[in-house]
Order: sequence, then C-alpha cells, then structure tokens
Amino acid sequence: MLDSINPKEKTLVFCASIAHAGMVRDLINQCSVNPPADYCVRITAKDGSIGDTHLRQFQDNEKTLPTILTTSQKLSTGVDALNIRNIVLMRPVNNMIEFKQIIGRGTRLFEDKFYFTVIDFVGAYVNFSDPEWDGEPIPEEEPRPKPDKPLVFVNEVIEDEKLEPKPPRKKIVIKLADGKELSIKSMSTNLFYFQGQPVSAEEFIKKLFNTIVVPSFFKNEDELRRIWSSPITRNELLKKLEDNGFSKQDLKSVQSLIDAENSDLFDVLEYIAYSKNPIPRETRVAKAEDKIYSNLSDKQREFIDFVLSRYVEGGVEELDIHRLSDLLTLKYKALYDGEKALGSIDSIKDMFINFQRHLY
Repeated sequence: MLDSINPKEKTLVFCASIAHAGMVRDLINQCSVNPPADYCVRITAKDGSIGDTHLRQFQDNEKTLPTILTTSQKLSTGVDALNIRNIVLMRPVNNMIEFKQIIGRGTRLFEDKFYFTVIDFVGAYVNFSDPEWDGEPIPEEEPRPKPDKPLVFVNEVIEDEKLEPKPPRKKIVIKLADGKELSIKSMSTNLFYFQGQPVSAEEFIKKLFNTIVVPSFFKNEDELRRIWSSPITRNELLKKLEDNGFSKQDLKSVQSLIDAENSDLFDVLEYIAYSKNPIPRETRVAKAEDKIYSNLSDKQREFIDFVLSRYVEGGVEELDIHRLSDLLTLKYKALYDGEKALGSIDSIKDMFINFQRHLY
C-alpha cells in the first residue's frame, strides 16, 4: 500500500474490523520512514474522544497530521474532509450504497485536487461495472467519420449539437408527526446508520425530528439559540445528540441534503425542529458584526475578525472552545504572542465565548 500512494497525501484506509484497523495503523507507522507523531491513526467507534480529535485535525485542510486514517465502518459516511487523495480498500464492500458512500469520501473538491486514487486489494472495483453504480453501462460508440471541414465551436459547444440544460434535481417532501413538511434533495445514494442499522435519509430525519422536539433537548427555539450561543453548552448538546445516534458528521450530511452547506449546523437543527430556512454563515456574521465589535479593543477586534473569517470558510467547528489555542497559533504564530497582544488566556477565553452570543 505504501508503495502505491504518495505518503504525504491524506489517505483513508478501510479495514475489516476495529482490531484490523489497529494492526494496519501500527504496521504503517512501523514501515514508514521516520514518521512524525500521529502520522497514521485509527478512528473507530472504540477510539472515543481521541478519535474525534484526530478526525477534526484530519479535516483541517491546513494541517498535514494525521496524514493517514485507518477505520472499519465509522468513516464510510459523513467525513467532510476536502483534501482526501487516496481511498484504500482492505475489506470487501459488497453493498452498493456503502460502496458509493466510501467512494464519495474522495470526491470533494479542493484547490489543485483534480483526481483521487482508489487502491483496491479486495476486488471491490467490480462495483463500478454494476448497473446500480450509475445506470446501465453506456455502449461504445461507433467511430464517427471525419468531417470534410473543420467543426466550428461556439463557447466550447458544437453548433449542431448544443446540449440541453439538465433538469433541476427533484425534492423529496418529508411529512413529520405534527403536520410539518420538510423538503430535501432527492439523493438515492444517501444512507445513514442509526444505532448500527442502515436507514434512508427520510427515516433518519424523522428520527432526528422526533428526538429533538422533546423538552429534554430544548423547549423552544429561544432555548436552542441560547444553548448554541455558547461553545460550552453547544458541545454538550452535540454530545447528547451523538449519544442518541446523531453524530456531527450525520448532521453535516443532512446539511447537504437541505442545501445548507454554506450555513451552520444550528440551521440544520432549526430547520428540522421549526422549519426555519437556513441562512449563509456570511450573512449571519454581517448581521451580528456591530454587536460583536461594539465592546472590543482594536487588537481584540482584529483577532475576532480572523476567527469569523475562519468560521465563514470552515463552519461552526472553528468556534469550538478546543479550537482556541490553534486559532491563536495560526494568527500570532505562538500562544505567547497571542497572550501578549490580547491579555491572559482566561480573558481571551471569556472574549471567545462571549462574542458568540451575538452571532446567534
């Protein structure tokens, strides 16, 4: 495997079991030449918070470590990492929907990423020839005779073969228990796992709705805003959702289904629970800027402006309290320099928590 990939490129390795993923991780680190710490790590259901930390670092496109992740089932869906260059299959994949989800881990666009590579040790490539992959195979065309005169191109389209515009993707309307209706993109390949069982996107959203509309999560929209406005209580809510079968990655998949990729995970919950249309992160920031900056010094404003630009680009993970030290390092090159510019780490933490109240 190591001979088949660029060892500096981000790679996902799908293994047969949790134990197998651990063994492959150990072998990769042993066989690699002078690998740095956390070069190859395992992310499975057994790895808990450490695995979640490694996954967040892997998803950060500015970080090069960890470079290789080994897994068994956990990462076949919902890994929102743009710069994955290699998908390695070390276990059979006989389910077409799961195969599509695994291949989909590599299809995200990123700067200077023009292709990705599948390294297949188990013969899973035959799924590409299955009619379920993308319909019946297109028969080979007969060679076309060379024209007597050169073809004239207008805007890259042959004049006598102008392409018909693609029809818009249909929507699926989901009817919920209290008479509400939600619409999502029609995507037959989207499969979720709920408590270990595969379910459709429609089933998953209904389960999410029936879970979050009870008072034990939040009583109303105002309480949801209050909870989400603090990175402390927001993490508690996300942990509670994960414990009930709804991981952050699942919420991101729903985010895509409701055409809210440029919005916040808050918008996903608000849309599911209260049918509120998502708003772009950039719009959310623009509406809140005056309140956010009103009590900040120039240096504090400069740092928060940097944080908000990261939020607009990358999403709510940039506002996680555990991300603060990384943000300070990115902005000031060292934590010491960040403290020198902004004050003690406790005062920086208070500022980081307090400005988010105005954002939501």
